[in-house]
Amino acid sequence: MDKIKAFFLTSVLGGVTVILPTVILISVFSWLFNFVRKLIAPITNLLVSKSEIHSLLADVIVIIIIIGVCFAVGILVKTRFGKFLHRLVEEKLLKVAPGYTLIKETVLQIIGNKKSPFSSVALVQIFGNETMVTAFVTDEHEDGRFSVFVPTGPNPTSGNIYHLKSEYVHPVSVSVEDAMRSIISCGAGSSTLVAKYKGKNA
Repeated sequence: MDKIKAFFLTSVLGGVTVILPTVILISVFSWLFNFVRKLIAPITNLLVSKSEIHSLLADVIVIIIIIGVCFAVGILVKTRFGKFLHRLVEEKLLKVAPGYTLIKETVLQIIGNKKSPFSSVALVQIFGNETMVTAFVTDEHEDGRFSVFVPTGPNPTSGNIYHLKSEYVHPVSVSVEDAMRSIISCGAGSSTLVAKYKGKNA
């Protein structure tokens, strides 16, 4: 029964991690489409009423405008002035908006412009003694220190962030999915992580 519950919970959470970012991205594009559509509604309504243009073609025009604007903004932010302007607007206005950072990180993950923050699994000594916990390496600093995220089981979306010296961080060649499953199941299956660590240090 416990295995069935663990399997069900793992499957549901796995589905959420796949579906939620996609839903957020679709919602953002849907909002953008409707926003631009309303913005140019006077022009498209005039085209539809004064010519044989179908309303579907008007929607195509909206999509072309969105792509054109994205292209123009993409070209702009490649320039020195564009980078400065983008950084200024983002730091002063956008980052203050609730959810902006989450949406940006999600979009970057989906389109592949950002390395996954959970791309490396490690066993870390957060207390500096023999106690080890499962963690995901999220950043490596110039002085050799690591930033790691230690999730809580069975809910891996909450946890704590630690900044540790390299001697307390022990990367193991285990997939993020396997490590996540062990966290969701409150440690069941962690023998693989421990075996990889012992094999590496044998």
